[in-house]
Amino acid sequence: MAGNQDGAGQAETTGIEYIDGLYGYAMVLTRNHAEAEDLVQETYVRAIQAMGRLREGSNMKGWLFTILRNIWLNQLRKFRNGPQLVEIEGEDGVANSIAEPSKDSYEVYVSKMETERVRAAIRELPVEFREIILLREYEDLSYLEIASVLDCPVGTVMSRLGRARAKLRVLLSEMLKGASSPSVRGTK
Repeated sequence: MAGNQDGAGQAETTGIEYIDGLYGYAMVLTRNHAEAEDLVQETYVRAIQAMGRLREGSNMKGWLFTILRNIWLNQLRKFRNGPQLVEIEGEDGVANSIAEPSKDSYEVYVSKMETERVRAAIRELPVEFREIILLREYEDLSYLEIASVLDCPVGTVMSRLGRARAKLRVLLSEMLKGASSPSVRGTK
């Protein structure tokens, strides 16, 4: 029982593995490195304070993402700045920059270009779509976990994700059309 009263000891060994994902999510929400770092730090401060109340077997990852989002929403209400998102940076995915021995340099280049197009398209999505794409596709949260983080029904998550993916397809298709056609701007 003494272990439950000392939530800080448990927090040191549990939940830290999600720090990169939380930081990426915070960057998507704030578009500012310092604010994202502060948001993640505040998330862990609050999590450590509440660790003793966390039930054994609880979804730590979903819980931390929910805390982070709630802190961000509270900050938005306080400052009335409106949500801002940032591009998803390549430095988070070191594996993307390492060339596989089986791929030639052209394949690596094409793969990098495709990744950049997807990220550019995601940046153009409305906030609620960017957020849900990040949580599902980059953080690999389940529909139920996303519903918990966003505090909405699972059906809303599914429909919003469907609309986000459809909008993303349209944006990517427009980008591909624009990239494959010669520049006509100079002729008009």
